[in-house]
Amino acid sequence: MNITDNIAGAEYTNAAQIQHNKEEFRLIFLNVFPPTGRTAAKIITSPGHFKKMIAAMQSNLEQYETRFGKIEDVPEVTKEIGFKEA
Repeated sequence: MNITDNIAGAEYTNAAQIQHNKEEFRLIFLNVFPPTGRTAAKIITSPGHFKKMIAAMQSNLEQYETRFGKIEDVPEVTKEIGFKEA
């Protein structure tokens, strides 16, 4: 397979939102730097492809941890993003 990379550069994300309905999954990747943030990418895919992506990510995570050691969980975000009341 020949895949062209027509997207210049890459986007850093440190948060994501995942939504779904019967026909699709929506992944919204965010770059959050409190007190603001921005959407870095949106992906919409079928449930079957979403499941395949999860399996591929799990496999890659296992390979990474075998090579470099266990990744510690990121602490929960305690600060909300949004507008401050005056």
